[in-house]
Amino acid sequence: MIKKITLFGILAFPSLFLAQEKSKHSKIAIIPSVGLGWRTAETPKGLSFQEKEYIKGLKSGLNFDISAYYLLKNVVGIGVKYSIFNASNDGQITVQDKYGYSYTGYVHTKDQITFIGPSVLISNLNEETKHKLFVDMALGVITYTTQTGDVKGTGSTFGAEMNIAYQYQILQNILIGPKVGLSGGTLSKMKYNGVTYDFGEDQKEGLSRLSLSAAVTFRF
Repeated sequence: MIKKITLFGILAFPSLFLAQEKSKHSKIAIIPSVGLGWRTAETPKGLSFQEKEYIKGLKSGLNFDISAYYLLKNVVGIGVKYSIFNASNDGQITVQDKYGYSYTGYVHTKDQITFIGPSVLISNLNEETKHKLFVDMALGVITYTTQTGDVKGTGSTFGAEMNIAYQYQILQNILIGPKVGLSGGTLSKMKYNGVTYDFGEDQKEGLSRLSLSAAVTFRF
């Protein structure tokens, strides 16, 4: 009997060891990142040089996002993603009324684009290497808010985000590296001070954006 128990223990030990190794694999990944974002939609036609330069100042800004994933298998995780892009600009703008009179004034604009939605992660986070790669893809709601003086515009639509990153494992459960992101969505209508305006085909508000960030992954 003792020999049988000993033999069973010898045979069972490797599988027990493997089970312990598997239990060390992370189940949760939290991935925040911060960097710069650039809106890629074309500038509306028919604007003056001054207006184009003003809008150009709103096309780049600070980009932040955070994702949380539950790792189902070694390469797949499901979770949720939230991102926010902020840009602002100020300057003098000259406009003409319908009678041809010109008016010049100082204006300040704040733009914000947010996204939230379920996301899927494909990665090698649990592989025995310090060099990690991941791709995540999310579908959800993208919201645009813009305010110039007392005029505030808001609009929401279906949007998507995709990120590709390389990370290096600096500690057991902490990784860091560069990340490139793409997001997109198009608004066909917006509310300005509570009044809804529908946009024509050539007036739709494009929310596509390219981002370059530094991302950190915390594994649990």
